[in-house]
Amino acid sequence: MADESVEAAERRRRLRWLTLAEILGVSALVISGLTLWNNYSERRHSEETHNAESRAANIKARSLVLRSSVEKDGDRLALEATGNQVIQGQTIAFPKALGLDPVDSTDPRIEASWFEDGLKKARRAAGEEEKPRGDARVPVAITTRFTVDGEVAEDVTLYDVGYGVSSSFLGGTSLRLRGISLIGRSPPEMAGARLDALWKARHKGMK
Repeated sequence: MADESVEAAERRRRLRWLTLAEILGVSALVISGLTLWNNYSERRHSEETHNAESRAANIKARSLVLRSSVEKDGDRLALEATGNQVIQGQTIAFPKALGLDPVDSTDPRIEASWFEDGLKKARRAAGEEEKPRGDARVPVAITTRFTVDGEVAEDVTLYDVGYGVSSSFLGGTSLRLRGISLIGRSPPEMAGARLDALWKARHKGMK
């Protein structure tokens, strides 16, 4: 009986050691799995961050913003990109009320002569004075074709063209361009409607 008790006790000790070894083995597997998951999560997060930064940089590079400088005593505005984009050509579209076709140009600019007569007629049709007090503005849609990092892109953005009207020596009036200010980007198919809505909102007397 004593021998049997000793053998039973020995078997129990072996079972306890086996169970402990199993527990340690499982724990090691769990720790290993958690470590692998943590490494994978960190790598995935790093890749997602890098991809997001790359997308943001690409969007920024393709987000064209124009600035203007006055030339020829206000007869013309020279346009240029504020970033590293290279402008290849532009199309300037005006509100329908001006009765003008869009103007294409390979030299980035806005000429007062392009829309002066149409603007005066549209203001008269809206019951407004030909010569506004202070500076006024007219919305335009500028479609710009440009290259960035060797790739060709296109941007459609609405801008206000600021202008003033001065009296000439012979009694007429002349348009003097002041500059441009950003309104916002637009899908190409909606640019015309947005221009017309802006014009109507600003010229309530328009028929």
